[in-house]
Amino acid sequence: MAAGADFTYPAFGYAPPPVGAGGTEACRVAIIGGGPVGLSAALDLARQGIACILLDEEDSVSVGSRAICYAKRTLEIWDRLGVGQRMLAKGVTWRLGKVFHGEQQRYGFDLLPESGHQFPAFINLQQYYAELYLVEAARQQPLIDMRWKHRVTDVVPGNDNTRLTVETPDGDYTLLADYVLAADGARSTIRRKLGLDFKGQVFEDRFLIADVKMKADFPVERWFWFDPPFHSGGSALLHSQPDDVWRIDLQLGWQADPDAERKPERVIPRLKAMLGEDTPFELDWVSIYTFQCRRLERFRHGRVLFIGDSAHQVSPFGARGANSGVQDADNIAWKLAYVLRGEASEALLDTYDTERSAAADENILNSTRSTDFISPKGTMAKALRDAVLDLAADHAFARRLVNSGRLSLPSTYRDTPLSTPDRDAFSAGPPPGAPAVDAPLADGDWLLRRCGAGFTLLSFGAPPDLVPGLQQRIRTVTLPATGLAAERYGAGPGSVYLLRPDQHVAARWHKSSNQDISIAYDRALARAG
Repeated sequence: MAAGADFTYPAFGYAPPPVGAGGTEACRVAIIGGGPVGLSAALDLARQGIACILLDEEDSVSVGSRAICYAKRTLEIWDRLGVGQRMLAKGVTWRLGKVFHGEQQRYGFDLLPESGHQFPAFINLQQYYAELYLVEAARQQPLIDMRWKHRVTDVVPGNDNTRLTVETPDGDYTLLADYVLAADGARSTIRRKLGLDFKGQVFEDRFLIADVKMKADFPVERWFWFDPPFHSGGSALLHSQPDDVWRIDLQLGWQADPDAERKPERVIPRLKAMLGEDTPFELDWVSIYTFQCRRLERFRHGRVLFIGDSAHQVSPFGARGANSGVQDADNIAWKLAYVLRGEASEALLDTYDTERSAAADENILNSTRSTDFISPKGTMAKALRDAVLDLAADHAFARRLVNSGRLSLPSTYRDTPLSTPDRDAFSAGPPPGAPAVDAPLADGDWLLRRCGAGFTLLSFGAPPDLVPGLQQRIRTVTLPATGLAAERYGAGPGSVYLLRPDQHVAARWHKSSNQDISIAYDRALARAG
């Protein structure tokens, strides 16, 4: 069974360490893991002018589609890194979903009912494509040194750096990194070597993922079934991917034997029951997974910072894994750059843990609720779940209770010390800690594309007269005080928003002074106190 029937897996090639076996090398940032999260972090650091070495024990992209569902926020981040449009062009765009109970559709939903957005609510794209596009972008960055078949086997934290032992086909060498970003996944070697463990819950249920190659006239929507006739007693999910590949998830139950259930002779009859005996298809990739909602207690351990699945795990329903991991990279890269450039103290790195731990808790809460709804424990819980599904056909209040996987939304950092609380009343717009909202501009450009790699001041109407010190540190983007952008930001003449480099709102005012902006800027760099 070939994974990615229409995809040729690249071989990136191996290069021996420049210091030779037994040698020692130093670097500013070492990134462990060449998946979407590690690659996004490398590209973001390069955008900030920071060199890094990325180490991966393989020399190709991941096998199988794996993460396929990428949210609008992730696409906006990738657009800053130069790959958003390529992802969009290849991906399958969707925004509509349908929920079924048995044979009956209970309701449908629209994830992005309004127009005027550069990116859709979601695209579906096999992870191997996403990784390939990120690798090809990273190859264009001289500040990124990608090393394939370089496997980290040991890590020793120190006060001034972290010592990594790296295994290669030519022998081991030592890498002394000022900082390490551990993006080496759920089975993280770095986490294990530091003696760290996840806290949380593993749910007693198993699910089958089958990627199926077939020509089908299903609409490009997310379909989720509870207790369908073709898979009695379980749930099922159908999603479209590029290259005529369809993702199918089937709930198997805790007693299912993972090794037996992934065999074609067990998978194919299940798929025929769903798709019909006469529907031609080919198996593209098969996997078995369990729900896990767990995370590290802390994401920062001195000079080692954990991002993505090495820091937290959630169930796949809701598309929260890869999306939250890319947002981890988006959060830490600019902070690390400001520290390494001497523009902020290490206190700024502590806010990575503050902000992204809270985001992980939010994702875990939503994933846990999804799991409890999809896999009710006991007869009464299932009866209540089924009653909610039946009511959802005619009653809007019941639809809010149906949880087939609340789909990923960007986190608002409500309790971050980096935000300046509102002094002025806003009728609309993203509050401090929330991600900025995109909007089309009159010249055909997009608001978020106008923002730079550093801090940005969105000025509605005449821009404030910044003193030279602020002019050098903050980019000003002037926008009309009327129109869609002003409406989305609740702005009028004189309103300003201060955006962080990750485009989260640091502060906003209807009337502001240089002192206001300077204080908010310092607070956003953890200088306040």
